[in-house]
Amino acid sequence: MNLYGKHLICTQDWSLEELDAALELAMRMKKHRYSERYADVLRYRTFFMFFYNPSVRTRQSFEAAATELGGHAQFLEPKSMRLKTATTAGETVEDAARVMSRYAAGIGIRMLEDKVTRYGEGDELLREYAKWATVPIVSMAHDRFHPCQGLADMMGIKEHLGENVKRKKILITWGHGALARSLCSVQEAMLISSRYGMDVTVAHPEGYDLDPEVMDWTKKNCEENGAKFELTHDAHAGYDGAHVVYSRNWMSPKAYRDGVLQKQEEIDKALKLTDWICDGERMAKTENALFTHPMPIDRGREVTDEVASGPRSIIYDVAENRLHVQKAVMALTMGQL
Repeated sequence: MNLYGKHLICTQDWSLEELDAALELAMRMKKHRYSERYADVLRYRTFFMFFYNPSVRTRQSFEAAATELGGHAQFLEPKSMRLKTATTAGETVEDAARVMSRYAAGIGIRMLEDKVTRYGEGDELLREYAKWATVPIVSMAHDRFHPCQGLADMMGIKEHLGENVKRKKILITWGHGALARSLCSVQEAMLISSRYGMDVTVAHPEGYDLDPEVMDWTKKNCEENGAKFELTHDAHAGYDGAHVVYSRNWMSPKAYRDGVLQKQEEIDKALKLTDWICDGERMAKTENALFTHPMPIDRGREVTDEVASGPRSIIYDVAENRLHVQKAVMALTMGQL
């Protein structure tokens, strides 16, 4: 399968066969992490990383991935690059994308909640870069999607539940917390789990609706796979029969006003909904479910320590898998395999 030059902005943009290719290569790369076979895949090649927002795992994992493939990941902060934004003058996306394509083998962009003036603006920016770039554009998390996290989630689930996860149930539930988080990781979890035929239950309080288009895609994915899709606004519902529980906070559709994220308002509102927490009592209703989370975790609010650090938690396996799936994506789209 030839994925050379292909953008990765959302897993829904890739066929199931293409996702399989990335996951299978990631599994091999994890098993043979320092094999000479992969040591020169990105030899002499550079991956540009645009960080509108800071990170922990994302920068570390992409830099490590490029190094282990024999290449180099270059850290860039757009605020120091004279790039045109909604509020500042500078180089257009067309000019930046065309020039940087002459320098790098690929471009990653991370643009989250407080760096956009409205939901969807980050996704539009990445797709504008993809329009003009002649090298792959990879989302390193933006306001709508986080494809590398979605791939890492599915890799971890398959490692623990087996290759065939059809009709296994995943509960994706909102958790109260002191962070106004974007929807990207949750929405990728919905999309990729439904692509692989898992039964999907989404639970959240009234007023925390997710992207309607993503909801429709998830429902359609489930229908095509003969899987179930359920939505509930009950904090205790959804745990029964679950094989995977994914508890995470996300902001409401009213988070932006007059082009500004109302961060403290969102946090204050979320902190009042204390019943929305994943704890041992609720996990006991499941089918000995795995617990996962993209991190960072707001422990004691989204999930208790008992669960997050418990024997069925796969949070660190999934975090490690970010490295391996990103190596696979970079090798397939930018490298010489």
